[in-house]
Amino acid sequence: MTIDWHAFTPGAALTGGLLIGFAAAFLVLTIGRIAGISGILGNVLPGALAGRPGSGGERGWRIAFLLGLAAAPGLAAVSAVPMPPVESLVDWPWLVAAGLLVGVGTRIGSGCTSGHGVCGLARGSLRSLAATLTFMAFGIATVWLLHHVLQVPA
Repeated sequence: MTIDWHAFTPGAALTGGLLIGFAAAFLVLTIGRIAGISGILGNVLPGALAGRPGSGGERGWRIAFLLGLAAAPGLAAVSAVPMPPVESLVDWPWLVAAGLLVGVGTRIGSGCTSGHGVCGLARGSLRSLAATLTFMAFGIATVWLLHHVLQVPA
C-alpha cells in the first residue's frame, strides 16, 4: 500500500472535519437534534417511503440541512481549494444497488455513520459504539473480500 502524496490534502480534510463537528454541535446545542443524515432525510420523505411522516415544525430545519449538504460541493468548487476529479470505478447499477443496501442498513441499524459515528460517539453512546464498530468491521471485510479474494481492481 502506498500513499499518493500529491492527492494528500490534510488542510481540506481538517476543514471538512471541523465543519462537520461544528454543524453537529450546533444542531444538538440549539435544537437538541442529532445530525444523523439518514434520520434527517427519513423524516423529510413521505410516510410511505420513510415509514413515518415528518412533523410540520421539524421539516423546515431538515430541508435546510439537506439543501446545505447539496450546496456544499458547489461552494467548494468555486473556492480556492482545488477539488480532485470524481470518478467511479463501477457501473451505475452497482452504485444503485450499493446505495439501496446502505439505506436498508441504516434502517436496520437505526442510524448511519454520521448519526452513530460522529454524534453518537461524541455523546458516549454504547449503542453507537457497537454500530460504528460494526460499520468499520464490515467495511474492512468488504474491501478485503473484493480486493484480496475476488481480485476486483481498485
